[in-house]
Amino acid sequence: MSLTPDQIAQRCADIMWPDDHAARGLGIEIISISAGRAELRMTVRQDMVNGHGNCHGGFIFAVADSTFAYACNGYNHRAVAAGVDINFVAPAHLGDVLTAVGQARHQGGRSGVYDIDVTNQDDKLIAVFRGRSSRIKGHFFDASETLIP
Repeated sequence: MSLTPDQIAQRCADIMWPDDHAARGLGIEIISISAGRAELRMTVRQDMVNGHGNCHGGFIFAVADSTFAYACNGYNHRAVAAGVDINFVAPAHLGDVLTAVGQARHQGGRSGVYDIDVTNQDDKLIAVFRGRSSRIKGHFFDASETLIP
């Protein structure tokens, strides 16, 4: 019996996570992973606040971009960003818990489109991110390893 698509996505995330020093350094946590979908969370720390007293947009971008990475790399095909757009719709503040939920809109042979919403602990929309992925050479694990004994 083969692994399910959700099990493949989780295995890819388990392989990526130990080397994801950027996300781990920002205190980002993986909440859930499934095929073409990821949910990550980050708490806004003091060192993430800008001169306006808001979370710096780069950190909001980082949690959205990390979510994009886990969503588009969950098919056992390595993928990178080909381009992204982000719209900041409301400020985030010190202590806010930001949750980024990303979903595949389209995943073709080599390219994909993913939408990520970033909300705070009150479900207020903070940012909308769209990522375009491009698959590169390589897999996270040998496909023959997907067999469950």
